[in-house]
Amino acid sequence: MTTAGLDEPPPEPSAVPGGAGLTTGVLARRLGVSPMTLRSWDRRYGIGPTARTEGGHRRWTAADVATVEEMCRLTATGIPPADAARAARTAAAAGPPTAETVRVPAGRSRAAGALPLGDVRQECRGLARAAVRLDAPALEEQLTAVVERYGVVVAWQEVMVPTLHAVGRRWASSEDQYVEVEHLLAWHVSTVLRRSAPPAVPVPSPTAGCVLLACAPGEQHTLPLEALHAALGREGLPVRMLGAAVPVEALDAAVRRLGPVAVVLWAQESARAVPALARHVAGQRWGMKGARRGPAVLLGGPGWGRSQPAGVLRPAGLAQAVETLRALYGAG
Repeated sequence: MTTAGLDEPPPEPSAVPGGAGLTTGVLARRLGVSPMTLRSWDRRYGIGPTARTEGGHRRWTAADVATVEEMCRLTATGIPPADAARAARTAAAAGPPTAETVRVPAGRSRAAGALPLGDVRQECRGLARAAVRLDAPALEEQLTAVVERYGVVVAWQEVMVPTLHAVGRRWASSEDQYVEVEHLLAWHVSTVLRRSAPPAVPVPSPTAGCVLLACAPGEQHTLPLEALHAALGREGLPVRMLGAAVPVEALDAAVRRLGPVAVVLWAQESARAVPALARHVAGQRWGMKGARRGPAVLLGGPGWGRSQPAGVLRPAGLAQAVETLRALYGAG
């Protein structure tokens, strides 16, 4: 990696009126990067604010913003930061960069290109830029912010899922060159979802039961259940998560021991979606004679396809699953 730009001092800041220009925090939110990243680019490559307020505070002017936007665009295509900084400064001085000013080193993976997002919330674009740069601090900051601002359901359905799907599409079309981006994004989505869930709620009475979440045997995709776990926790419902690839015997034992109001079975792949398992869980009964009861069974995930045994529920997405479970638990 070249060290171009490391020894070049940033331009001397010029004075601007007190309200002119953007702070680093505001610009970071606008671009979808972390303030730490912007400060690092300023320190290492001279891509930073070139103006000061009358009180001496540094501010990003319109020209500075254009330069750092170009820096973001270039780094998102896999160009090393030092090369991208040199090209961004060239673009700021002489217009759009040419093939000569933006040189991708031979043999470097170009997997980290712009994600095919389509028509999505602006937060998805910031999250995607952070993901392709493998910018863990920005991912943590942005994911936490969308959960705090919109709640778990909207954050999951309208920000996390579209970005995860975009990463998955790029991975599928790039001969596995995008796997590190998907793994990092999924890890931080999981981290933020678990952090956003409140402490486990105790079951209020022996007859009240809980909501039991489990992946079908062999199923490893847990993120949708983690989102549901966090959303139900925020609703104050007692929920128990068994996680990935729950064997039939273990699921059966948990249902008998917990006496849940509802069991949610997730299957991402059709090979894992076994209707007989759903019927078996739905047929479980416990309690005294004359007052025996069993769980409602909700099927989640594309693996189930059109397989919907009689007596089970199939909510269409996280929001409907939460509402259905609230109603079943008597919280609606």
